[in-house]
Order: sequence, then C-alpha cells, then structure tokens
Amino acid sequence: MVSAEKQKQLKLRLLRLGIHEEDLSEKFIAGSGPGGQKINKTASRVYLRHDASGEEVQCQVGRSQSFNRYQARMLLCERLEEKKRQKKLEQQRLRARERYRKRRRSKAQKKRLRATKTQRSEKKQRRKNVGLDG
Repeated sequence: MVSAEKQKQLKLRLLRLGIHEEDLSEKFIAGSGPGGQKINKTASRVYLRHDASGEEVQCQVGRSQSFNRYQARMLLCERLEEKKRQKKLEQQRLRARERYRKRRRSKAQKKRLRATKTQRSEKKQRRKNVGLDG
C-alpha cells in the first residue's frame, strides 16, 4: 500500500500540472512476467491515458494494483513535466537564436562583410559581360 502522505503529494503534483482524475482513462490488464499463474490471472497492470494530452502509460512495477496505480500516475507526471521542460527549452533556444540573429555587429565584422559583398558583386558583373562583345 502507498502511504497517505505520498498520495497527498501525488494529488498536489497532479493539480500543479493541471491533471484532474476525470481527465484520466484507466484500465486494468492481466499482468505478465515472473510470478507464475497468480500474476497471469490477476489484473494488476495499470493502463493510464491522459485524454487532454494523449499521453499513455502502462505500469506493472509491483504485484499490487494500488501500488501500480500510484506508480502509473507518477510516471505520467514525469512524462508531462519532461514535455513541458522540453517545450520551455525549445522556446529559450529560439529566443536565443533570434537574439543572435539581431545582434549588433562590430565594425570589423561589418567591414569584412562589406568586402565580401563587393567581391561577389564584382564577380557577377564580370560574368554578365562575357559574350556581349563577340
């Protein structure tokens, strides 16, 4: 069994993520693996789906259904937190990229860029004049 304190912490974590019990679809599936006939008969594996995000979790850590329910919810929280973290990092990366693109360039950089552009322009101008005199 899971202690009342752990269940309370889990509820707070779920609320912090905006997950409500009515948003979850839960099924119990017959277990598999070591444990013999008993584990194959009892529906101790928990399948959990968060309808809003579409995230799915299956959990069969222990032999107890209540423990597996707790673990499935913990796993769901971890996955959703990881998604949020990845989304935040992606937004930070895009902001940094935009800042880098809009940064002020030094005088030396501007001078090199201008020289390169002039060189390319002259090269293109020389290409245009081939074959007009002939």
